[in-house]
Amino acid sequence: MKELNKSLLRLTTTGSVDDGKSTLLGRLLYDTNSIFLDQYASISETSKRSGKEDVDLSLLLDGLASEREQGITIDVAYRYFSTAKRKFIVTDTPGHEQYTRNMVTGASNAELAIILIDARKGMQTQSKRHGYLLSLLQVPHMIVAINKMDLVDYSQEVYDEIVADYVEFSGKLDIHDISFIPISALKGDNVASRSEKMPWYQGETLLHVLENVHIVADKNMIDFRFPVQNVLRPDLNFRGFAGTVTSGTIRVGDEIAVLPSGKKTKVKEIVTYDGSLSEATNGRAIVLNLEDEIDISRGDMLVKPNNLPTITDHINAFIIWMDDEPLDQSTPYILKHTTSKVKAFVSKIHYTVNVNNGHRNKGVKSFSLNDTGRIELKTVKNIYCDSYRKNQGTGSFILIDPISMRTVASGMIQGPVTTLGEINDPVKTNKSSNIVWQKGGIEPKQYSMRNGHKPAVLWLTGFSGSGKSTIAETTAHRLFEKGHKVILLDGDNVRHGLCGDLNFSIESRTENIRRVSEVAKLFYNTGHIVICSFISPLKNDRLLGRELIEKGFFEVYVKCDIEECIKRDVKGLYAKAIAGEIPDFTGISSPYEAPENAEITIDTMSVSVEQSAEMLLEALEKDGIFTIDD
Repeated sequence: MKELNKSLLRLTTTGSVDDGKSTLLGRLLYDTNSIFLDQYASISETSKRSGKEDVDLSLLLDGLASEREQGITIDVAYRYFSTAKRKFIVTDTPGHEQYTRNMVTGASNAELAIILIDARKGMQTQSKRHGYLLSLLQVPHMIVAINKMDLVDYSQEVYDEIVADYVEFSGKLDIHDISFIPISALKGDNVASRSEKMPWYQGETLLHVLENVHIVADKNMIDFRFPVQNVLRPDLNFRGFAGTVTSGTIRVGDEIAVLPSGKKTKVKEIVTYDGSLSEATNGRAIVLNLEDEIDISRGDMLVKPNNLPTITDHINAFIIWMDDEPLDQSTPYILKHTTSKVKAFVSKIHYTVNVNNGHRNKGVKSFSLNDTGRIELKTVKNIYCDSYRKNQGTGSFILIDPISMRTVASGMIQGPVTTLGEINDPVKTNKSSNIVWQKGGIEPKQYSMRNGHKPAVLWLTGFSGSGKSTIAETTAHRLFEKGHKVILLDGDNVRHGLCGDLNFSIESRTENIRRVSEVAKLFYNTGHIVICSFISPLKNDRLLGRELIEKGFFEVYVKCDIEECIKRDVKGLYAKAIAGEIPDFTGISSPYEAPENAEITIDTMSVSVEQSAEMLLEALEKDGIFTIDD
């Protein structure tokens, strides 16, 4: 019974070829007494025959004959082990670029990832590649294990250099919890027990971090989503709907709505194999018995009436192409999303990404094996989805070839398609044909000469409580003191007047940012440095501002973990949002799409307000907006 009550952590390991992934997992299995004596005796004998001084623990993981022959991981290996504190399901994924699809498949359900780096080689291209993919998959926790420290004489200098390199690189990733640990998987240093050979390292062992990492906050307990998998009718007196709670919580007596019909009813009973429950949460397989007879079938979704997913037939998505045959836009693929299948076409290819350096390749016509990038999908009927960032269960999908039935791609939904044209169309429709733009007779260069600086827009985005407003105000004061023309547009302030008629729905947020972008453009055109401080959670909304301003637009990602923002909760808003008093609150019940390529990233968990302001001024100076000493 005690074993059943332990929490479960799903983790994955990855890294470059021969960085020691399989050896590390073998070490964890051995140090936690999770292998049989005859298994150990067998690999010990095999190691001796190979002339190895130490027992090759990687043999516990490399199950394929070809893996043992080549000394690399090809297939995805799953293992289970347990300690006194926690249970673990661990996935050993391939490191070679050729097997990227295997790595993505293995890491797709991970709550924590371990990236191994060979201390002798330092950070390799594959280290960056895997970091990018794990960030794309939204794995919330990462451990960078710098392995084979025994082969560099346990050098602190080598360790510090690799840590510095990865910290610089990880600033571009969307992973908020990264730990660094120097280890030797072969010798066992800092894996399950602290190494006496590295007294300079004062952190925790790898196993201690695995046992204590907090994962409850990573689960979406707010948005109830229940895709119906099957309808059960064992007799005339019972009709139940089977499935797994993808996210959120459901209780007996709760009101629910059925998609797509929109019919409402209440939960009469929650049934499981072990008996009835009063409530069920994220990940629980259940059968719901409802108070009313409603026509419900496989592929429908049960949700809360006041908390609906996005209902759309046109989505933006990142995909990873997993088939040897390239993507064909004329092929009607099958989109498998939750428990439903629907025909879908790739309506547009935006770009592929070079995952080794993050560069976008625009103008591409197709995707090949292991390519990743952004596309638009048009489905023949609506799907009920959330963004992958908000809800991985309803934000993910696979594409299936309709002829071979092979899985050709895995995808992560970014949101419904919202193009700049779609944003602007309503405004253009209502605009009188008799309106003519008045230039004012003063050229931009004349404003710059009079002001002594060029115009610019600093767009600060981030969670509530991340520090945007404080940084914006401090920077505005610094610019004002230097005699520069500066205007500050703050999210709360504009909602007192200009946007006082808008709420916080996705549609209203888009309109809010549209209005602010237009105002910022007016000030920009008259030579001002405009500082905009807005949560602005959606990428497409921020893109509108960038497109309007063009040159001189600086996206500033004010980065701060949501947990830290909740702790700060200066205005008491998070407490109300968690209690359900504020709907559509970013980070709690509404998504935030972090910038991918912001011009400036400020981590307010490690940088002060004054340092942040200085970073913004230096960025403006570097871009030639003004000189620091003017």
